[in-house]
Amino acid sequence: MQISWKFACAASLAALLSAAGGAWAQDAAKLKIATEGAYPPFNSLTADGKLIGFDVDIANALCTQMKVECEIAAQDWDGIIPALQGKKFDAVVASMTITEERKKQVLFTDKYYTTPLALIAAKTSELTSPEPDALKGKTVGAQASTTQSIYAEDHYAKAGAEVKLYPTQDEAVADLTNGRLDAVVADKFVLVDWMKTTGQDCCKMIGDLKGTESETGIAVNLENAALRDKLNAAIDAIVKDGTYAKINAKYFDFDIYGAD
Repeated sequence: MQISWKFACAASLAALLSAAGGAWAQDAAKLKIATEGAYPPFNSLTADGKLIGFDVDIANALCTQMKVECEIAAQDWDGIIPALQGKKFDAVVASMTITEERKKQVLFTDKYYTTPLALIAAKTSELTSPEPDALKGKTVGAQASTTQSIYAEDHYAKAGAEVKLYPTQDEAVADLTNGRLDAVVADKFVLVDWMKTTGQDCCKMIGDLKGTESETGIAVNLENAALRDKLNAAIDAIVKDGTYAKINAKYFDFDIYGAD
């Protein structure tokens, strides 16, 4: 029996769409998720190599909500977007701030928390203000390839400070503790957690950085809008059913989701 060219094309397209849908359903049974593993309390590695933290708990809660298996692995921050683009991972849950520049490289979900930047210094420091002019002639540390490093270079460096960038947040605060830096700029929530433990005898909070409050999202590949949408629905669900609040309370004594 002969089939018209139009009918054949339509049938081929339907088959392709069906196959694509089938592939998505198969892929959705298991998600490979990247996190950094060096950004406590959001993500870190225990002595025996286990990933823990707010990001990890949120990722697991979202996978439970979506009824998929999660495989979460540590990935160095500098290589985390290239690894996602290379399809080593399906998603990144690593406290990644949503920026216009990153939107050119990845698709973001809606926010899963909101955070400002802040500045800390040694307790013996004479610094009393986080304003750029107050850091003139000082040395300021930040984690490289982050919103805080961009802020440090765009504001502190231009005001006459020396900016030093580090592969991880831990290395930046270690240099502050050892007297090699005058101050560190970072995510406020990370600094608050650090100052409750390791940094409680060393350092003090100088203040929040005005206008730096930003939203953090989950990143997926640019072509994977279907996964982005499923993650958005799952974020809404865990916020509404109280799962998010329970995870929040495990790490913070204040709400980090933030008002719309």
